[in-house]
Amino acid sequence: MHCNQCEQTYRKTGCVTSPGMCGKDADVQSLQEMLLYGLKGMAAYAHHARRLGKSDETVSAFIEEALFATMTNVNFDVKSLLEYCLECGRMNLRVMQMLDEGHVEAFGKPAPFKVKEGTQAGRGILVTGHDLADLRDLLVQLEGTDIKVYTHGEMLPAHMYPFFQNHPNLAGHYGGAWQNQKREFAAFPGPVVATTNCVLIPPQSYKGRLFTTRGTAVPDGQRVLDGDYSEVIGEAMRCEPCEELLTGESTVGFHRTVLLDHAQTIVDAVKAGQISRFFVIGGCDGADPGRNYFSDYAQGTPDDSFILTLGCGKYRIRDHEYGEHLGFPRLMDMGQCNDAYGAIAVASALAEAFECSVNELPLTLVISWFEQKAVAVLLTLLSLGVKGITLGPNAPAFVSPNVFAILQERFDLRLSGNDAEGDLRLAMTA
Repeated sequence: MHCNQCEQTYRKTGCVTSPGMCGKDADVQSLQEMLLYGLKGMAAYAHHARRLGKSDETVSAFIEEALFATMTNVNFDVKSLLEYCLECGRMNLRVMQMLDEGHVEAFGKPAPFKVKEGTQAGRGILVTGHDLADLRDLLVQLEGTDIKVYTHGEMLPAHMYPFFQNHPNLAGHYGGAWQNQKREFAAFPGPVVATTNCVLIPPQSYKGRLFTTRGTAVPDGQRVLDGDYSEVIGEAMRCEPCEELLTGESTVGFHRTVLLDHAQTIVDAVKAGQISRFFVIGGCDGADPGRNYFSDYAQGTPDDSFILTLGCGKYRIRDHEYGEHLGFPRLMDMGQCNDAYGAIAVASALAEAFECSVNELPLTLVISWFEQKAVAVLLTLLSLGVKGITLGPNAPAFVSPNVFAILQERFDLRLSGNDAEGDLRLAMTA
């Protein structure tokens, strides 16, 4: 363990052995860090929800109490700290629900939509991140101009909402996951607006064209603090226009409301033996090796199964052709990482229809994680008692061996490995 949060650390640099000077051991440290990372992820979703007018005092009070529990000489008890982590998951479910409701109320009921990918001829602005309110505000200020706006990364699901589908300045989607942005932003000729996390420190090739909003910032960067995008629009007018370079189309918009509208059809098909399994494959993407496990897993799923995906992990699996089944695409994009709430809502509705628990459904969760928001979502799933989740590509370094053993015993939490085909076979026989 490594803990340097108080003055009485070993050699005044940090306690690196367990227990530390205060008596805290590695398992307590592990759970405190898990709680802190879960709280940070939940705070990101709560921040987005608040911008849409959604908040909950109960959530705010829990954040204060949970942060207090991580302070020096407050809590040395593994059992109670694990319960705080699970309560963080329950609170995060509420936060994701608020954000989901805020999106639907602000932008309309989602519907599947074919998105043009690549660029069209004319001046353009690229928007990346998760904050749909920023995208809305920019589009409103562009009305009456011929400047085209393109989504990037986690902004892709914006296209499932009627407000964005019908806006004349939203032209399509450009690029892939966050880790490719240095190459993709350099190739895009216009300004880039980064609205939330997943921004990288820019090289000189596009540093002068990168704008960030509010708390998102890079060294010597240009920040939009007040929602006024006039400088971004001015930069778009000065920059070279985009070339006509369309690369294809993709379908997004399989929001929980869309799937629940077809719930009876899905239930009847499962009862008739027409659907073998549902797979939730998604989460975070990243550049390190090992994430090919998720693409190999998805490509091996049987033709009578469906894959639900969300988060930037979709970019790991979306380029493969999966075909259709029962009139639906086998790969259905549910949205951003916060739309894990939608996957939970659909699973809960199916469990109710079949009069069983979520763990008894023909459902397998294969989740890639990268950072704090993924920790919050994982804690939400565990707080609901979901078992048998495969997580990867690497075990969280902040989880001690003893804590991981507790999670394995209680929730059958598994790690992805090198044998996606073998893991898929096991899932199909479960």
